[in-house]
Amino acid sequence: MLPAFTLWWREIVRFYRQPTRVVGVLASPLVFWLVIGSGFGTSFRSGSGAGQQHYLDYFYPGALIMIVLFTSIFTMMSVIEDRKEGFLLSVLVAPVPRTAIVLGKVLGGTTLSAVQGMIFLIFAPFAGVHLQLLSVLLVAVVVFLVSFSLTALGFAIAWPMDSSQAFHAIVNLFLIPLWLLSGALFPLAGASGWIRIIMRLNPLTYGVEALRGLLYPGAETSFPLASAMATLALFSLIMFGLALLMVNRRSTRPAA
Repeated sequence: MLPAFTLWWREIVRFYRQPTRVVGVLASPLVFWLVIGSGFGTSFRSGSGAGQQHYLDYFYPGALIMIVLFTSIFTMMSVIEDRKEGFLLSVLVAPVPRTAIVLGKVLGGTTLSAVQGMIFLIFAPFAGVHLQLLSVLLVAVVVFLVSFSLTALGFAIAWPMDSSQAFHAIVNLFLIPLWLLSGALFPLAGASGWIRIIMRLNPLTYGVEALRGLLYPGAETSFPLASAMATLALFSLIMFGLALLMVNRRSTRPAA
């Protein structure tokens, strides 16, 4: 556990020594939330009848997931940086199990993204959200599960790569559409048939729906909270297993 803790702490210190990253992670989703939510305004309504939501309220869970996605994925760019600097090679030749390496790096990114996501809850009252203590705890669990799974996925993507440009290309090609088709921008029920199938297969959809159900207890959701959280837990285990598989299959080359 000591090597895992050391790598975890290194990720925390490394992130907060770069204040521009902290500002960027929080500011980007906030701007998206305000601009897109205000832009759509009354042109969008979720649900029916008196229970309709303003789009600014509907988009709030999606903006929170966006913070988690950005922090989780881009924090794992440190894997590529560590390889270029030679740090990763030093860790790999040390008498440390590779499980500890993956656990430390993934938990470091998870902690950062989960904390950033929970900080975004300070804007919850502006979205008509008034949370009780139990709801805050359940939101924290959902945010942690989403953070852990996305960080492990980011680790698995970054591990075999030597170029940050290639990492950005993969993120833009696959992970941004993953967020767009998570129910963050439009509800699953109103989507076309083939889009609805993709959204049901998308693990992020369950995170968005779980958060929406917790933040707005009266809102219509496509999945029960228990099944959504179980799906997120399963996705987290699969992604962590994938990260372990990538580490054990490929050895790191020395930096040029």
